[in-house]
Amino acid sequence: MNQPFSSSLLQSLFFLERFQSRLTYDSLQFEGLNITVGELKRQIMRRERLKFCQLKISKAQTDEAEYTDDDALIPKNTSVIIRRVPAAGLKSSNRRFVGHQAGPSAKSSQTGDSSLLSLEQLLKTENLAEAKASEEDKLKAVMYQSSLCYYSSR
Repeated sequence: MNQPFSSSLLQSLFFLERFQSRLTYDSLQFEGLNITVGELKRQIMRRERLKFCQLKISKAQTDEAEYTDDDALIPKNTSVIIRRVPAAGLKSSNRRFVGHQAGPSAKSSQTGDSSLLSLEQLLKTENLAEAKASEEDKLKAVMYQSSLCYYSSR
């Protein structure tokens, strides 16, 4: 006599989840009628191979209702949105681009020593490490020279 379904398959339910940056929902299979927030986070971290981040889980229908307690139960057939945030104590890996300015000002921060190179001369110097100039002017020249390849009009 064939059993059409085993009891473990009947209890195996699907859970819809979506990362905030993705457009489609993924399903997560689990045993029982509900799942704890902590267990859901562990399964998602394992499946997505995430490290060094925390997951914020909120209901998809009401984005402001966030699950904060790891022992809270999420019922079956619930859609949630997941956000990755940096783990506590770690800095964000988001890179911020600082817009390029028209160029360093012609005014140099020289301390009055006439043997130091001016900022205009530093901008054309190849070896800034050996140049006789203030550290501030050297840094300005490095920043300016490092962005020249991105701006063909110079």
